[in-house]
Amino acid sequence: MTNLYEFTLPEEGEERLDILLRNDAVRIERIASNRARTEWYDQDEDEWAVLLEGRAELEIGARRVTLLRGDTLHLPAHCRHRVLSTSDDALWLAVFIKDISAVS
Repeated sequence: MTNLYEFTLPEEGEERLDILLRNDAVRIERIASNRARTEWYDQDEDEWAVLLEGRAELEIGARRVTLLRGDTLHLPAHCRHRVLSTSDDALWLAVFIKDISAVS
């Protein structure tokens, strides 16, 4: 059993990532962040995320998106994106889903 809200906060400007579940098709992560991620992501898997606490601003392709507590987001595989900023209390739950037809 795991409580999503029981964890040690990362240091200022850092990120904490905990893998809560992983198998061949799915990975679920809890991410506490208080920093921007300047690099672009182009992932091989779909990502569905919910911002459990805080605020975040993302760049998805050519558009900017602001997420508030409770907002969800689906990023299909190879959807280019990056996190521009987060509040100090940003807490995410992210579910990564592989294309199981590609798993041998």
